[in-house]
Amino acid sequence: MGSVHGESTAGRFNTWLAVRITKTVGSMWIAYAFACIALISLPAALASGEVIVIVSWVAQTFLQLVLLPIIIVGQNVIQAANDARAEADHETLTAVHRLTVEVHAINEAQSEILKQLQGASPAR
Repeated sequence: MGSVHGESTAGRFNTWLAVRITKTVGSMWIAYAFACIALISLPAALASGEVIVIVSWVAQTFLQLVLLPIIIVGQNVIQAANDARAEADHETLTAVHRLTVEVHAINEAQSEILKQLQGASPAR
C-alpha cells in the first residue's frame, strides 16, 4: 500500500494517515455526526428567508457534509460484495482447472491404451 506515496517514512506515514482518515470518515457514525453539525446552521438559514441561503445550506452544507461518508460506506459495501464475488469466481475457476487437468490425464491414459491396443492387434 505504501507504494502510492513512496516507501520513505513520509510516504508510509501519508499512506497510513490517508487510510485512517478514509476509514474514519467512511462510517455511518460520522455521517450522523456531520448531519447533526449541519443541522446546527439550519435555523439560521431558514430564518434568513432567502432562497439562495437555503439552497446554499442544502447544497454546500448538508449534502456535501453528509453525503461524503455515506458514499464511502456505500462504496465499501459494494467493494465487499465484489471481493466476495471475485473469491467465489476464483474458487470456481480453480475447481474447473483441476477437473480439466484430471480429464486431460484420463484422456492421455486412454490414448496410450488405444496405442497399445492398436500395436497388439493383428493387421488386417
